[in-house]
Amino acid sequence: MKYWLLFSHGSGIWVSNAPGWYSSLNQPPWQPPDFVFGLIWPYNFVMLGIASFNVAQLLNRTQTTTWLAFFGASVISALVWAYQFYVPHNLGVAAIALGIAALLTIPVLYLTFKASILIGALLIPYQIWVIIATTLAWGYSTRN
Repeated sequence: MKYWLLFSHGSGIWVSNAPGWYSSLNQPPWQPPDFVFGLIWPYNFVMLGIASFNVAQLLNRTQTTTWLAFFGASVISALVWAYQFYVPHNLGVAAIALGIAALLTIPVLYLTFKASILIGALLIPYQIWVIIATTLAWGYSTRN
């Protein structure tokens, strides 16, 4: 849970850095409506919490440590995205950072499936969302 507190606090500060800037950007045509973000992120956070609990309970120490390492690295990459996107507005660097985060979540999903097929399946929307977010970041980068 410490990772999520760090992520929400850090990205929350950066997002509010220039309030009107984001709305002035040319959006990719596949940009979902705002309410989708409000639905998917709580779901993802809850599922990641459940997945981390299951991984810690059902996998061995090495696998659990590996899961945490990849998960932590993906959170760091997501924080780099938030900072690069919202503060210096380096949209290309931000897109690359989010792409790295998406790649880092693949072993997280794999190890979650090893712990529980059900929880792994319920974590698939998180992987899909990170990929969609990466394409959005790239779309912003190429349009602005």
